[in-house]
Amino acid sequence: MSNLHPAIERVTQRIIDKSRDSRRRYLELMEREGDKHGNRSFLSCSNLAHGFAAALEDKPAIASTRGANIAIVTAYNDMLSAHQPYGRYPEAMKLYARENGATAQVAGGVPAMCDGVTQGQDGMELSLLSRDIIAMSTAIAMSHAMFDGMALLGICDKIVPGLVIGALRFGHLPAIFIPSGPMPSGLANKDKQKVRQRYAEGKASREELLESESASYHAPGTCTFYGTANSNQMMMELMGLHMPGAAFVPPNTPLRQALTRAAVHRLAATGKGGGDPRPMARVVDEKAVVNACVGLLATGGSTNHAIHLPAMARAAGILLDWGDLDELSAAVPLIARVYPNGEGDVNHFHAAGGMGYVVRELLDAGLVHGDVLTVTEGGMAAYAQEPFLDDGGALAWRSTPAEAGDAAMLRPVSAPFLPDGGMRLVQGNLGRATFKTSAVDEARWTIEAPCRVFETQDAVQQAFKAGELDRDVVVVVRFQGPRANGMPELHKLTPPLGVLQDRGHKVALVTDGRMSGASGKVPAAIHVCPEALRGGSLALLQDGDIVRLCARDGTLSTTADFTARTPAMPPPQTAGTGRELFAILRANAPDAEHGASAMLEDVNGL
Repeated sequence: MSNLHPAIERVTQRIIDKSRDSRRRYLELMEREGDKHGNRSFLSCSNLAHGFAAALEDKPAIASTRGANIAIVTAYNDMLSAHQPYGRYPEAMKLYARENGATAQVAGGVPAMCDGVTQGQDGMELSLLSRDIIAMSTAIAMSHAMFDGMALLGICDKIVPGLVIGALRFGHLPAIFIPSGPMPSGLANKDKQKVRQRYAEGKASREELLESESASYHAPGTCTFYGTANSNQMMMELMGLHMPGAAFVPPNTPLRQALTRAAVHRLAATGKGGGDPRPMARVVDEKAVVNACVGLLATGGSTNHAIHLPAMARAAGILLDWGDLDELSAAVPLIARVYPNGEGDVNHFHAAGGMGYVVRELLDAGLVHGDVLTVTEGGMAAYAQEPFLDDGGALAWRSTPAEAGDAAMLRPVSAPFLPDGGMRLVQGNLGRATFKTSAVDEARWTIEAPCRVFETQDAVQQAFKAGELDRDVVVVVRFQGPRANGMPELHKLTPPLGVLQDRGHKVALVTDGRMSGASGKVPAAIHVCPEALRGGSLALLQDGDIVRLCARDGTLSTTADFTARTPAMPPPQTAGTGRELFAILRANAPDAEHGASAMLEDVNGL
């Protein structure tokens, strides 16, 4: 690409160079897998008979091995609003496949837990670990070698990264992610936030809080704030794994149905022998990973992807770290403000120009690679358009309007909200961490204050209610990393810390845990590495130590002298809610910067 920004080119080349051996090993594996499992004709008659025994209408076609047989890997359940629409997808997708001389089968399901349901509960300690289970479940679904392509049905936080990781182990096949779309906008997010803070102060009843939450989360579809789930959808576009513009089209609409149909048709055409091979291993390359990073930064996406991106990249033999993200962030301007970084939600974002506008701006400014292989023709330029139904009801794409429909939500690269992507690396004698500046007022980018140290978020809440935090304070919550307890999100902290900040105090959070894309206005150094359980300095901090967090100079440090201190002991692990079953994943998890995935430690020989 002739106009590629020098920082994008430099970081991409560095990733290519350091990934050379691991990427080569990965591609060699995919080549061998393609030769060995590229066509189900190698299966024995018994294998095939088992595989299509219940495919009553499609037995002859599957047996012939002439047309593509598409694996549907689904994260359907009807507890997750985002995944509830998937219940009816498989039957429709089988019809779409037959239209193109192909077949489709549900190869398997993967678990899909909801962080919104488990926030602050014991089950949240399974959340990040569920990503590995989803990846392994995807591998089990695909292990039957019956398939010529993968249709991946997943939306939410750990589900899309898990599906990516699992599907990449079958990267000799094409893969397309098929979303379901966001629910209609409900109660304004700022109003919901106000009720949460009033409840934290004891000024709102539980009934009032439940009414507010139910007015916000109220229908089938993805939650409408720009958290990890919707950041996932943005990244699948920037990685070329969606049909263009599919991310934020509402569920149960003719346009959504047309995009799903088009995705199935593309899988039928792009499999081995389909005339236009586009194996996932070639789509997800170093340039695609950099494009995903740039999209995350340009739109102020979820900090969870500081963990997921290195893990997904590693599954493709690509080495990505926070230094790469930090350098990209310095070059990529923030051109979108979607709640919690702005007032409007993803429906407003989509109506204002959405992904087509963002991709066009990034392409024109040389901030993303246009010369990439995607699931459709036209490279990344195809994603700078928006889908629509023409007068005859056929799916088509058109140019995105030159100007955004809402300047408070979308701006051009030439006049951004912020000159950088707002995801900073902070480091010092307390470790390395992520600071999402795009969600925090610039006046609060530097906080220096005595710390108060906790081992649980419940203890923070108790101290808040007792009035012990009503001052300038850096709240440290340790033993929340992947090895300690699975690295849960700590959203119970957001309302009380927000209250303290609104009272005029200088407040910050420092933790080896997570806060995610729903992180709010309080400055926070999260994902601290090494975590306290692995010899991290957070285990040496004591109440009253002065801690400095500064996004301007990238500092996370303390003036405390650790030489005579003994590390604090972690709280005992508690059984229940199935947490004991995940002990092996916790015990072998690497740090957050390397993806926090035990199963990726030796993949590709790394």
